[in-house]
Amino acid sequence: MINDKRVVAVLPAYNAEKTLQRTVQEIPSTVDACILVDDHSTDSTAELAHELGLQVHVHDRNRGYGGNQKTCYAAALDAGADIVVMLHPDYQYSPLLVEPMASMIAFGVYDIVLGSRILGGGALAGGMPRHKYIANRVLTLIQNLALGSKLSEYHTGFRAYSREMLLSLPLNANSDDFVFDNQVLAQCIYLGARIGEVSCPTRYFPEASSINLRRSTIYGLGVLQTTADCVAARLGLYRKPIFDFPPLQLKPGSMTVSEPLKEVQ
Repeated sequence: MINDKRVVAVLPAYNAEKTLQRTVQEIPSTVDACILVDDHSTDSTAELAHELGLQVHVHDRNRGYGGNQKTCYAAALDAGADIVVMLHPDYQYSPLLVEPMASMIAFGVYDIVLGSRILGGGALAGGMPRHKYIANRVLTLIQNLALGSKLSEYHTGFRAYSREMLLSLPLNANSDDFVFDNQVLAQCIYLGARIGEVSCPTRYFPEASSINLRRSTIYGLGVLQTTADCVAARLGLYRKPIFDFPPLQLKPGSMTVSEPLKEVQ
């Protein structure tokens, strides 16, 4: 616990057997529970997770990265989490930062905290492919200009959320694919959430997960569509389901609660 807040780490996993143990062994002791959701892996990810003492949920079919996270957050909220930290089990991000990220939420500084690979300038040094770095910077610039934010990146997979933040968003309306992360962040901005960032070193190596050029292109187009939909909702032009909720400013005890996440299976 941190400041009497229950901290739960969720690990959306797919074929993470080779990197899972390294990730788990660096998760701080202040984390009260670790939940791994296995998205129908073809390796022994789920078996290893059980051996490591994690709470494990296994999908009976591959539901995609976004679908995996929906199960992650539902399970964490069911487990009584006050703060939920989403950490990839591929050891690309440093688990040691879970505690400082969660602390910023536990002490009421932010509603969501991002582990940024761009702050500190270490992304390329950590092995991020140059084309991914350029795409990251271009898409981030577009979204900052369109959404009026000043984030260093919108594409990190290392995030901490308050319980209230997750409950205020219509997560079930979001994609089951990789653009889920970007949709969530756009929803947080639309809602007026307090967003913080910490510099996070990144590691790219053969066992770390990465998407190919085709999937990256689909993701990039999805980011642009999400941005356009958010701007349209703000201007009252139209509202896609992912932005069909009140854009209220977040204040303690005043968040609106959207449709509950689906029951964990």
